[in-house]
Amino acid sequence: MFKLNRLRNEGPAYAVFKVFNALIMILIIVITLFPYLNVLAKALNDGQDTMRGGITLWPRVPTFENFRILLSDPAIYKALFVTIARVVLVTLLGIMVQFMTAYALTRKLKGTAVFNVIFLIPMFISGGIIPLYMLYSKIGLLDNFWVYIWPGLFTFYNVIVIRSYIETSISESIIEAAQIDGISEMKLFFSIILPLSKPILATVALWIMVNNWNDWTTTLYFIEKADLHTLQYKLMQAVKETERMTALIQEAIESGGDVEGLMKSLKVTTESMTSAQIIVVTIPIIMVYPFIQKYFTEGITLGAVKG
Repeated sequence: MFKLNRLRNEGPAYAVFKVFNALIMILIIVITLFPYLNVLAKALNDGQDTMRGGITLWPRVPTFENFRILLSDPAIYKALFVTIARVVLVTLLGIMVQFMTAYALTRKLKGTAVFNVIFLIPMFISGGIIPLYMLYSKIGLLDNFWVYIWPGLFTFYNVIVIRSYIETSISESIIEAAQIDGISEMKLFFSIILPLSKPILATVALWIMVNNWNDWTTTLYFIEKADLHTLQYKLMQAVKETERMTALIQEAIESGGDVEGLMKSLKVTTESMTSAQIIVVTIPIIMVYPFIQKYFTEGITLGAVKG
């Protein structure tokens, strides 16, 4: 504190510090925004023109055709509905399961240490995809919407962070006073613990939302029904199709094949279409983040004090 006050009193030195701090922040912002702006420029550029390369921060041949074609596909809306339903259910149910588990682990009940070990082992030891596929097959989760929900309700890493937050940020005296007044455990949890845990609540909710919004491997491994495909899985399919068509064009160029015909067939599978899908699937998370950003830093900082 003394050094900071001294720096402020020195005038010119503090002015130089502010200039360099601003420059570093601007550099970080540019590095962070450039990839997204580059994708946005490709999304707003003509598909066949994008194949030529050279798109940076603005479209060379501006068009909304990519978004029009993308949003005219009924499968996109089905995938969007599945993704939103998945994110909402997993976030709400996952928050409750993980917060209740974390709170129970803070109560120092008999056997708590055993449960900590049981929960910790799967973080480091996993059976892999094949045993998981066999398990889901036995319990009827294959080609089932609930395969998106039940496995995602519990993440012990989140439980550790929540438990640390409760232990370091909520005074034990508050809990003891409530218990003396005769409050039940459930009422204590919903009336005191949850309201006092808004920062970590928002932080863990954001983690769960982003993780489930971006996931496409669950669909790849366990879902065959097209009606249960997620938005990110559709994006992955578009990316793979773009790679396949690009390889065909390269092969046609080398062998003197029908390059013009292949280019025409790229109307809905170009890099611009993929970029348009990326923009569409990232907008919801970008819109949600500002509402919980004020809690994010406090929640992750206090929740990581000890584990």
